[in-house]
Amino acid sequence: MKILVTGGAGFIGSNVVDGYIREGHEVVVVDNLYTGRTENLNPRARFYLLDVRSEELGKVFEIERPDVVNHHAAQMSVPASVEDPAFDADVNIMGLINLLQSSVAYGTRKFIFISSGGAIYGEKDQLPISETDEPMPLSPYAVTKLTSEGYLRFYRHHYGLDYTVLRYANIYGPRQVPHAEAGVVAIFIDTLRRGEVPVIYHYPEEPDGMTRDYCYVEDVVRANLLALDRGSGEALNIGTSQETTTGELYRTILGLMRSRGYAKDALFDTPKKGAARSGDLRRSALDIEKAREVLGWRPEYDLKRGLEETILNELT
Repeated sequence: MKILVTGGAGFIGSNVVDGYIREGHEVVVVDNLYTGRTENLNPRARFYLLDVRSEELGKVFEIERPDVVNHHAAQMSVPASVEDPAFDADVNIMGLINLLQSSVAYGTRKFIFISSGGAIYGEKDQLPISETDEPMPLSPYAVTKLTSEGYLRFYRHHYGLDYTVLRYANIYGPRQVPHAEAGVVAIFIDTLRRGEVPVIYHYPEEPDGMTRDYCYVEDVVRANLLALDRGSGEALNIGTSQETTTGELYRTILGLMRSRGYAKDALFDTPKKGAARSGDLRRSALDIEKAREVLGWRPEYDLKRGLEETILNELT
């Protein structure tokens, strides 16, 4: 089938493009290269340098007539959304509506939307969080993701456009850009490679840092493949159900980097500490039982194996 992937030059999107092409699908990429990179583009995909908010988007749909849209393009930084909620909403909501309008106009049968299980649920006492838990977004970024899910329900009800929502945990792996909270694995690897001591952000009562659910990108690729034909009208958590503190993550990466000759000095044993930023959740982990039942999906990489693959790729 023909699949249009927005954000297909970015970290996760480009890995998903590669997965679709490996499975024999025809892929079209739309990316404005705001954070994406040309070197991430699969040469077998047709590429349009375009913003998802552009009035020219309809022309791409008219030419390509995709069967499926996979929407990875987004303003993805929680701190940036707090600083500029208007820009966040413009990209994440108006861009989505532009895509949905073109999908309806040109006969797209399904829309795969990437939401954020790591943000939309807010702070919860009971972990891991399931899809039945009430979302309580605590950042503009999380608000736009939850609002987008509402638009998908409307377009399905009103126009018959099928969809599947994948609510990602914190995804890491090759091609991740070392900036913002979402790139903490890449930040630690890059900082240690440069011989500098990283910063762990934390709340005063939690010195080892906040907890997150870290999921390797190749597991995410498989979820996107399965969602082509499964998960109609569903929102599904994609993660590991495992909590990991930022400190534990750092120590695991440090050990793996040291085994390759980096960060040998004892000063790296004690990372710098920084105050939690506005919008940072204290704890997060996703219940993935629904994804097992609906998609037949489960993660195959544990944290150490995924980090080993990531570091091997980034250092070669």
